[in-house]
Amino acid sequence: MPKSRTAALQAMPIFGGVRADVLDVLVSSAKSIALEKDAFFFHEGDRAESMFVLESGEVVLLKDWAGAQHVLGRLSRGDCFGEMALLDLFPRSASVQAVTPCVALELFTASLHNLYETDLAQFALVQTNIARELSRRLRAADERAFRERIGHPHAGADWSLLLT
Repeated sequence: MPKSRTAALQAMPIFGGVRADVLDVLVSSAKSIALEKDAFFFHEGDRAESMFVLESGEVVLLKDWAGAQHVLGRLSRGDCFGEMALLDLFPRSASVQAVTPCVALELFTASLHNLYETDLAQFALVQTNIARELSRRLRAADERAFRERIGHPHAGADWSLLLT
């Protein structure tokens, strides 16, 4: 893998502290996905066996409610999505649509299982990074729910707090 790509991935929260040789192995078993504007990475309810790391472009996260799509937030270069699939193996909880042309790495649960078998410390680091990202998002969701409960005037103003 080119050093510039390795450095870019290491700068992303999900891969912070992960060694370059480990990233090379993960990326070698990953798919590079290029989507045009308006295409979907996945839909709510789809089977989930992978996560995505956005290398370029911007996506919107959508949740279906009463037959309408509602925007949960936007993600851009360096952000990850679909990471819950690596932990809980439940179907996708939201849809992710490209709002600009995008390139993303798709990392599969099998790749992380292989990392678990070959380098437990680096596997634990990746899992910890994922857990930190999910925890950060949960804290933001808790804050938003609290503000709505107390009637804070800006409670529903910015869903992106959950995702950025």
